[in-house]
Order: sequence, then C-alpha cells, then structure tokens
Amino acid sequence: MPKPVLVALALLAAPLCARAQPVEPFYRGKTLTILVGLESGGTVDLFARNFAQFLRRHLPGNPAILVQNMPGGGGLVATNFLAQRAKPDGLTILYGPWDPLAQALEAPGLQARYENFAFLGATGDVRVIYGRADMVPGGMKQPADIARAPEIVVGALNPTDVSGLLPHLALNVLGVPNRRVVGYRGGNDVFVAMQRGEVQLNSTSITTFRGRTAGFIASGEGRGIAYLVPVDDNGAVEAMATITEMPAFPDLYRQVRGKMPGGPMWDALNWLTNQIGEMTFVGFAPQGTPPQAVEDLRRAYQAAAHDPDFIKQSIEQTGIAYSFVAPLRGAAIFQSLAGVKPGVLATLRDVTGAR
Repeated sequence: MPKPVLVALALLAAPLCARAQPVEPFYRGKTLTILVGLESGGTVDLFARNFAQFLRRHLPGNPAILVQNMPGGGGLVATNFLAQRAKPDGLTILYGPWDPLAQALEAPGLQARYENFAFLGATGDVRVIYGRADMVPGGMKQPADIARAPEIVVGALNPTDVSGLLPHLALNVLGVPNRRVVGYRGGNDVFVAMQRGEVQLNSTSITTFRGRTAGFIASGEGRGIAYLVPVDDNGAVEAMATITEMPAFPDLYRQVRGKMPGGPMWDALNWLTNQIGEMTFVGFAPQGTPPQAVEDLRRAYQAAAHDPDFIKQSIEQTGIAYSFVAPLRGAAIFQSLAGVKPGVLATLRDVTGAR
C-alpha cells in the first residue's frame, strides 16, 4: 500500500481512537465539601449528611464527601463565603436554607445574589408554627387558644430569618401581641431556648416537627399551632391531607376571626410562604464552577432526590416525601424576587426594620 495512503488512514483512525477512550469522571479520587450554614446536629445538618450518601451514589466518580458546618447569620455567613472565598473548582458546594427576603430588601447581611450561583437543585418542605403550651394562661387546649396570649416571644436567627419571621407575621395577622428575639445560631438553638422557656414560638419544617420536636409535643409541653400553605388570588387553599396535627393557617384564622385573612400583613405572609414553601433548602456551587462539575452535580442531585431508597426513608421518618425543584424552576423563583409588589415589600421592610 502506498505510503501516503497509510498516512491518511492513520490520520482518520486517530480521532476514532481518541473517542473510544473513556472520559475520566470529574470527581474520581476527589473530595467534595458540602457547606452547611447552620449548626451541627440540627435538622438541616442531619438532612445534608443523609442526602450526601445518596448524592455520592449518583455522582460519577463516587468522591469522598465532607460535610462542613459554617453557622452564622441564619446561613448567610456560609452563603457569603461561597460567593466570595470558595474556589470555583467544583469541590465546594453549599446546602441549606436561603433567604429570599434578604435579597428582595437588599439586606447588608447578604453579600451575594442567588441567581449568580450555579444552582444545583432544591428540596421543598412545609413550614409549621409550633410553641410552648403555657404561652397561653391556663395552657393551650386547641390552636385557636393562641389568640388569648398576652404577648408571645418569638425566637429568630436574624431579622429576615424565615423561621422567626413567618410566625411573627402570622401573629401580626391574627392580632396577637408579640416580639422577636434574634441572634440564635440555628433552629436547634431556638428549640433548646424554647425548652428553657426563653422563647415561646418558632417555625420549622414538618419533618423537623415530627422528628426533633416529637417528644416535646407528646409530653404536652409543646403544641403545633398551624402549618403554612399558599393561598391564590381567588382564596383557594392548598390544604394537605398528610398533616393532621394542626390546621392550615387560613383555617386557624377563620376559627379565631370568623373569616379569611386579608390586608397588607397577610399579603406579606402569603408572599413569603409561597417563596419558602416551594423551595426550602437549596444547593449551590460557586459562580465559575467547571461546566462538567455543574452538570454532574445537577444530575446527581436530581437522581438522589428521586432515589426510591431516599423517598422510602423520608416517608418512614416523617410521613411525607421531599419535593424536588429543578434548576430551571429555581432560576425563575430567583428572578421573581425582582417583581415583589411594592406594598408587600414596604410591609416587610417595616416589619424587619430594613432601610
């Protein structure tokens, strides 16, 4: 065979050989660090450590995974770290709560914008309001008794922290006197303070309510007050048949006031409930993370959230399965923060003391 023909065949074969070689998985032999912006031992921390096992199962290369707690500012310290100091090398991501109000109000504590991160996915959960039974003189016999409380102390992580802000807004809608105490490091810290009698009310996820606080409720010291659900413009309530421990907040309001809630404070509460209810805990990677790493993380996040073993475990532990929020939907939620109604924003600015 003539030499030029051999050279031509070799050149044609070279790309085929290159394509035939397997691509080394991005994460093989590496360690992925998951930052959790709340304290160790709390519900989010425990969820992240459990979810990490399923994430590793579905992440090509099966890297070692290290969960690192970075509490402070209700998760804002870790969020700011991811934006400003974490290397965008695909080896550091964040999982935990997000603070839509901090961005909507341009709060100085949040030094990042959520849409600038590489969004990996999110899980949704239902928020519930719970508290001490003795915050009402003579004790609470039913959730509607909360209307008789002289003043309720609400625990919070920071002024825009939803775990403290949601019950604060709910009490304002009900017309129940209350005040917030801020500065706690996480929901577990607030719960300990509640057990001490330092605070009387907070909100948490239904999964935490049925897990961490179960003994507190069963003992009679604690009481579920209401769970928060979005209400549409026509007044339709998305009640949940799987939650029987307490009424939906609109139903509680009807029991107390005899009608559906309304007014600026209710509009603010309903807006925040919509934001948090659909997307409670988020996964982020730093801006500039290698595309292959982002793609692998997104695929693994979705696969882990839909893993039959993960779903079965969640239902066994809490009675419900976590919902999954895909990147496209998450991006739309972040963008919607720019379209908050001025009246809602003004109410929330006044309530949180933001300027």
